Amino acid sequence: MSSHKHHEHLNKIKDAVSNSKELSEDEKTNTIKHIDEWMLEDKAEGIFLEELVELASGIKPILVELGLL
Repeated sequence: MSSHKHHEHLNKIKDAVSNSKELSEDEKTNTIKHIDEWMLEDKAEGIFLEELVELASGIKPILVELGLL
């Protein structure tokens, strides 16, 4: 799943959590905090991989082989 699609799904989940009548405010806050962390980590991973590819052109086939690209 692309990072963009992944973020779209996480944003939909965040909206559903925010609008939930079943969750307490603490549960909503904690859940949204975790989702935001996942989104940040996902973004950081993408930036890291992009920078690796820029640093060494030969790294791309290795990242592909590892399933990271």
